[in-house]
Amino acid sequence: MNSENIKQYDGRLVGERLRELRAEKKIGQNKLATDLDLSNASISYWENGLQEPSASALLKLAQYFGVSADYILGLSDY
Repeated sequence: MNSENIKQYDGRLVGERLRELRAEKKIGQNKLATDLDLSNASISYWENGLQEPSASALLKLAQYFGVSADYILGLSDY
């Protein structure tokens, strides 16, 4: 694969995408955390760029919102 075609990861996009997805669904951090059996602190940390979701949490988020993990990571626009 040509390195020119590799999209750069920007950790800030995870937080932005999660906030946007929550807003679209009209849910708060507490509801998301409860629905996915995650801590509210984790959601907050991810949205504020203090931590990144684990692979298993990323899978839960993608399935919950009906988007790809790549979308949440900012690697795709859908």
